[in-house]
Amino acid sequence: MSKRAALLLLVACLAGGLGLWASQRFHAPASPALPAVKAVTLLPDPRVLPAFSLQQSDGSALTVDDLKGHWTVVFLGFTHCPDICPTTLAQLAGAQKQWAALPAATRPRVLFISTDPERDSPKLTGDYAHAFHADTLAATAPISQLEEFARSLSLVFMKAPGPSGEPDDYSIDHSAALVLLDPQVRMAGVAQPPFDIRAIAADLERLTKATP
Repeated sequence: MSKRAALLLLVACLAGGLGLWASQRFHAPASPALPAVKAVTLLPDPRVLPAFSLQQSDGSALTVDDLKGHWTVVFLGFTHCPDICPTTLAQLAGAQKQWAALPAATRPRVLFISTDPERDSPKLTGDYAHAFHADTLAATAPISQLEEFARSLSLVFMKAPGPSGEPDDYSIDHSAALVLLDPQVRMAGVAQPPFDIRAIAADLERLTKATP
């Protein structure tokens, strides 16, 4: 990761952390209807997301309506990622196995978003994500749409040139946090690495059972 990219990511993380601290300090606690959680941080006031349309591997659009009715874990990444992305998706696949006994109509879901549309077609993004778990939702979009979607979740990503300087030699620096969307598709919580996946899975199971 370049120094500039690392600095920008640090600033974004600090800003997000300060915003979350301020909301917890100056607003009421999270809704009492929700159970206590251990591994995720719930926002006191879930954030309504702007309309978005991302492209899934089968060519169909992924919109707010497609995510309604489920708790969804959103993770940004890219298929050429050497370590963080495959590790996190493998961990999330473990959580998905924990949720297998829950009804399909309300079972928590994982959404993987590729932030590298230059190399990751919607089909490649889907094939990559499904290799970890068949139920994972996967999508990408043009950069401008991805930036708007990521910004709405207080996440960041940016292209980082590789050592050769060649146009196709680059990586993508991106936020490693998981964002939780509630069944109304509002940003409702976050989980920061290192992840206790069993605890996160248990939290999502409790939230699912407590949400109409």
